Amino acid sequence: MTPGLTTTRLLRLMRRSIDETRLDLTGAVVLTEAATGPYAVTPVLAAMAGATEVVALTRSTRYGTAAEVTRQTMALAEPAGVAGRITVTAERRPADIARADVVTNSGHVRPIDQAMVDLMKPTAVVPLMFEAWEAEAGRTDLDLAALRKRGIAVAGTNERHPAVDVFSYLGLMAVKLLLDAGIPPYRSRIAVLCDNPFLDFLVRGLIAAGAEVTAAASLGELVNAPRPEALIVSMRPTGGPVLSRAEMDVVATRWPGLVVAQYWGDLDRDGLTDRGLAVWPAVPPGAGHMGVLPSAVGPDPIVRLQTGGLKVAEVLLRPAGERTAEDLEFVDELG
Repeated sequence: MTPGLTTTRLLRLMRRSIDETRLDLTGAVVLTEAATGPYAVTPVLAAMAGATEVVALTRSTRYGTAAEVTRQTMALAEPAGVAGRITVTAERRPADIARADVVTNSGHVRPIDQAMVDLMKPTAVVPLMFEAWEAEAGRTDLDLAALRKRGIAVAGTNERHPAVDVFSYLGLMAVKLLLDAGIPPYRSRIAVLCDNPFLDFLVRGLIAAGAEVTAAASLGELVNAPRPEALIVSMRPTGGPVLSRAEMDVVATRWPGLVVAQYWGDLDRDGLTDRGLAVWPAVPPGAGHMGVLPSAVGPDPIVRLQTGGLKVAEVLLRPAGERTAEDLEFVDELG
């Protein structure tokens, strides 16, 4: 347990985030996840915001057993005074899905597929714990068509809302990724390949850390720049490698021995290493997942993101005519 993850600090961050978003889930039944570390906050946040009942799905992973997740969740819930309204379970029970007013698309809840949607009531809502444009970026664990057919409201979270502001941590995450690879951004030349809204935040964070940054949305715009210490790849997932064989050849020829830092977007790691290119992180992320998580820089962005996602649920639960312009600023509508 690091000092930044103490119960006292987590509860302080959570109360502040609830206050800043004015989150109110009074009377709602919430189905979400319970996980280790900073991700233990999600069910507790929902209960602190007034949810009548919170069912938190979990399972044993390399990060911790289901029993450990339960212990961490309740250790946070008890001093918050909400332990009696939270049930942590490894069992995916149809009755829990059927009575939920809010179903978050959190990791242990996914996949939200046709079978799960069929169990949900039409008045339920699904807040996405990311922005709407990310929902169709190579994800296979969220059946949007099934949700829409059943009439279930679903929307993304505006991560750039001042009360959420998760995007401002993206640059810190890039710095963390490089530091873990043994490359200090300070006085280093870093190339950033990014075709999505992360770009400005990545560049800003790296420059603030003292890096000299070259950035573009395509490799062709980067390869004529001076040799960098690392290439950060942050591309929308496509269901396959985001760098083609030809592009890997170009990188290996132009910048032999380069470190390729996988921020987002799947990579052909064998193809890169066969070409003499180093890839970081050492353990590949799951398909479509990020190579560095917000939790890598502390619990703060996780608390803010989960609160923001739950705020979206609150707004979606209201009749459309009662949603204020201020409420809708938290919501990132799907196209």
